[in-house]
Amino acid sequence: MPKFDYSLNYAELDLRAHPELYRVGVGEQGVLLVQPYKSEILPHWRFATPEVARESSEAIYGMFLAYLEAGDVVGADMARKFLQMGFTRARRYANHRGGKKYEGPVPEGKKGQSGAHGRAERPRDPEDPVKAESARIFKAKWDEAEANVEYARLKREHKARFG
Repeated sequence: MPKFDYSLNYAELDLRAHPELYRVGVGEQGVLLVQPYKSEILPHWRFATPEVARESSEAIYGMFLAYLEAGDVVGADMARKFLQMGFTRARRYANHRGGKKYEGPVPEGKKGQSGAHGRAERPRDPEDPVKAESARIFKAKWDEAEANVEYARLKREHKARFG
């Protein structure tokens, strides 16, 4: 699978106008870069409590469906990434008080990219049940998005056409 292209100037690039430049990549790659979707979805992304996570995941899933309805696979994939990120970040906070999973700062040149980048993982704290429930809520919506037949079709077509 082609990796997400971090070399593009995402601050200046409108991927709704240029979907041919978008690469799905792996997992959450590019979730906080791709415009105009980042600006559309990010204001709805919250996971502090299960109530907030439910409202957030439902809003983002609604956006996912709207992007699909418009035939906008990039938007749908970005909404799916935000649902996935809701799960992974809530799990991180459930496992690590304060959300710090790794020791030390993110190395220069790696900011915005997920991963340990050579840093040691911090020991887990006792699980925070509130954040764990928020994670479960996001995981259910993420699974629902991943199981969507239209999303799978559009993503497959996009990959076949553009890589």
